Amino acid sequence: MSTLAGLAVRSLWSRRATVTLTVLAIAVSIAMLLGVQKLRHSARDSFASTISGTDLIVGARSGSVNLLLYSVFRIGEPTANVSWKSYRMVAGHRDVAWTIPLLLGDSHRGYRVVGTSDDYFRHYRYAQGRELKFASGRAFTDKHEVVLGSEVARGLDYRTGQAIVVSHGLGNADFAAHAEHPAAVVGILEPTGTPVDQALHLSLESVNELHGIDSTESDAAPGLSAFLVGMRERTGALLMQRALNEYRDEPLQAVIPGVALTRLWSVVGVADRALLLVAACVAVAGLLGMIAAILTSLNERRREMAILRSVGAQPAHVFGLLLMESGLLVVAGMICGIALLYFALFALRPWFAARFGIELPVGGLGPAEWLILGAVMLAALLMSTYPAWRAYRNSLADGLTVRF
Repeated sequence: MSTLAGLAVRSLWSRRATVTLTVLAIAVSIAMLLGVQKLRHSARDSFASTISGTDLIVGARSGSVNLLLYSVFRIGEPTANVSWKSYRMVAGHRDVAWTIPLLLGDSHRGYRVVGTSDDYFRHYRYAQGRELKFASGRAFTDKHEVVLGSEVARGLDYRTGQAIVVSHGLGNADFAAHAEHPAAVVGILEPTGTPVDQALHLSLESVNELHGIDSTESDAAPGLSAFLVGMRERTGALLMQRALNEYRDEPLQAVIPGVALTRLWSVVGVADRALLLVAACVAVAGLLGMIAAILTSLNERRREMAILRSVGAQPAHVFGLLLMESGLLVVAGMICGIALLYFALFALRPWFAARFGIELPVGGLGPAEWLILGAVMLAALLMSTYPAWRAYRNSLADGLTVRF
């Protein structure tokens, strides 16, 4: 076997230009396949870690996925607001430990503005219970103060102490800016890898003042877009959810975040699987390119095979030599592909975190990745049996005759 491996290495070295291109093609396909696998898992983990420790999300009746999208991911708009009466009723319930009000609808240079209370900074959790922390400054204590997510501060190059003006609506235009109510930046949050990084946080009083409403709890107040609920006992979440969904005074909807996240992932899972399928097709294309290169070289190598036969090699040795060469090509492609993958991870990790809120882990390969590599190796060996069989047949037909 060692002699056969040595022959395979020397044979590949003699065709190093073609072999290099083949290895690069395999490396790119392997890097893409493993990269897509890591991206899929990272995206799912980021989805799951966006909100943690919240027992219920409450909003107007519109569908669990829609409520999750606009309240947590800041995508879309609520169909209606929740009245202050209903919010105070839930917040004052004996089984409720805390609530976080959310009022959406304004923006600043393309970034969402979230009206909330200081309970947001005390009780909001993400990534398995991690707390929000300040990179600089503090939480707002006045209605003319604002706390920035890390991506807002980085993207707009804002610092604490700077005055900003919020615009009505969600566009980038400044024609609807509330210039008469500037807010001072008093805090910047540390990166979380969640939509929190891309939001500006103001007090509810500040947001209502922007719209000419003096009191948060005034009958003229627009209410809340949604609010988060933490129960004293998690077992009470189901009872509270049922009570709110059956509440007759107002059409409310309460969803459990984990259940809503599962439904959301089932929606986007089709695209997720399609992306993996495309990457798998690229890997297969890389292997087919390797097989095509081997087949193309067979006629040119008939002299080589005849010389091997003349020094005692059997047709079975020729068959094994071709399989060995294919295996070495795939192993080399895998090593280069893994190196390319980690280079891309290090280079693109900050961009993915800032642009999409997805943290790409730079760790070792997991069981799924090793399973993919094993499947690629098995597929390569199976596909290589055809050119190996052709070489075997040629060696039988040629015997010891040297072909020119």
